[in-house]
Amino acid sequence: MNDVDAHLLIVDDDERIRMLLQKFLMRAGFLVSGARDAAHARRLLAGLDFDLIVMDVMMPGETGIDLTRSVRETSQVPILLLTARGETEDRIVGLEAGADDYLAKPFEPKELLLRINAILRRVPEVVAEQIRPKVLGLGAFSYDIERGELWQGEDPIRLTATENQLMKIFSAAVGEAISRVTLVEELGRDRGQAQERAIDVQITRLRRKIERDPKQPRYLQTVRGAGYMLAPD
Repeated sequence: MNDVDAHLLIVDDDERIRMLLQKFLMRAGFLVSGARDAAHARRLLAGLDFDLIVMDVMMPGETGIDLTRSVRETSQVPILLLTARGETEDRIVGLEAGADDYLAKPFEPKELLLRINAILRRVPEVVAEQIRPKVLGLGAFSYDIERGELWQGEDPIRLTATENQLMKIFSAAVGEAISRVTLVEELGRDRGQAQERAIDVQITRLRRKIERDPKQPRYLQTVRGAGYMLAPD
């Protein structure tokens, strides 16, 4: 995806912040729409396709986390949450709800732009190819490495941009343990225990999609003291 072709949705009840972000991101080359609350965002989402949502967590009525959970029931559009809270637990809740990333307020607009571009680069492009791609067998599931697609038989399984990036990282090193620190770096995140905990959340979510029993993983294994390892059939 060419980042500047992307259509972004900014959801924030603070009109001043919303307008500033819209102007800044439009100057960066994006097509940008704004929503003043979750209800307004729902109306826009019902009629338009967006490439990424930037959403404030603390909004009156339905929160950003509530809306993230709702969106995830039908869509895997990347979501970046903005939160005034710095506590790790609040960020973990956002990731568990289905967000791809988070940014604590106050933040530099340039940092937001970097995060947005990083997320968009992780979104797999759908390319039609006649050549039989390399596929990893994961029991009832299969992962097409070249296309970045997960399948259960003939049915595609939706992956978030972050989940797909993780699958690509693991697929490039099948049978090798990859540390949390390495995964954080590969995903382009800042180092720190909070980010490593966030990796654990993403791994848990990914296991729910590729494991018969996520609590006793067969394919995405935990290697004690070393990290995580993908062990396909």
